[in-house]
Amino acid sequence: MYMGKTPKLMNYSRMKDLLSTHIAEMREKSFISNELGMVHGDPSAFLTVLSQSQPPFSIDDYRLGVLVNGEIHVSINLVERHLTAGTLVFLGPGSILSPISFSDDIVIFGLALFADFPMPFAAGQMPLAFNGSVRDFQIQANEYDIITARHIIDAIWHTIQQTDYNRQTVTSLVGALMHHYDGLYHQQAELLQASQSREQTIFDRFIYLVNQYATREHQIRFYAEKMCLTERYLGTVIRQASGTTAKEWIDRALIAHIKIELKHSDKPIARISEALNFPNPAFFCKYFKRETGFSPTEFREGMRADK
Repeated sequence: MYMGKTPKLMNYSRMKDLLSTHIAEMREKSFISNELGMVHGDPSAFLTVLSQSQPPFSIDDYRLGVLVNGEIHVSINLVERHLTAGTLVFLGPGSILSPISFSDDIVIFGLALFADFPMPFAAGQMPLAFNGSVRDFQIQANEYDIITARHIIDAIWHTIQQTDYNRQTVTSLVGALMHHYDGLYHQQAELLQASQSREQTIFDRFIYLVNQYATREHQIRFYAEKMCLTERYLGTVIRQASGTTAKEWIDRALIAHIKIELKHSDKPIARISEALNFPNPAFFCKYFKRETGFSPTEFREGMRADK
């Protein structure tokens, strides 16, 4: 899914550039500063970003949203998701997403907490769902939980409409929203654990580990040992659950990370190879060319030429 395209970093600077000529017309339903971005019902800003920059995207910040109406088909961290009305969505730093299709009746409320946002929790005190152990989650919530999320987002929206708005108020409201999502995430996790098949549970755990470790661990053996399974059994379950081999999932994640490094940094090839735990640069280059058809240097030069 990501093999032929480079994930583009969709941070504050990139979003500001893409929205710069549309900010005035979108002001009533969207907001963007170096700390915070918001959409309030109207998805125009969201769709404008997509129409001007081809996915997949990577993010280095926190995104929380509510899909109130419509449907979205999207790949999030390697896995395709079909989101419907009443879904709470969280995307954490390091997430890679590739929108596939949208219905025409989308209504979205949400926010992006950019790098300069004053987070409401001290280091080590983040709610568990946001402390880095979970890269993303989607929750099909009930009406009351959606209303609660909407009320908090509405309060943030109304606060930032004021000139020189109180930043501490916004920070506290964001903290309340994160606690709300965290509680619902753990409720969902407990229900899934009780109802999922063993195969689906193994697949979900495997994808979680791949997203966490693929930059350092490239072999199935590591994941099998981490999950206390044999390589053969893990490989069989992953193929049955997804139609794709375990090694292909690892390669997808690793190639996505390599492309991000080549596109968004000036690190030497040898340094990238070392950071991603390849035995030597020659092996790294052969691996990348086998998977993409380009050498790392050719890929980097091609990306620069396209800018």
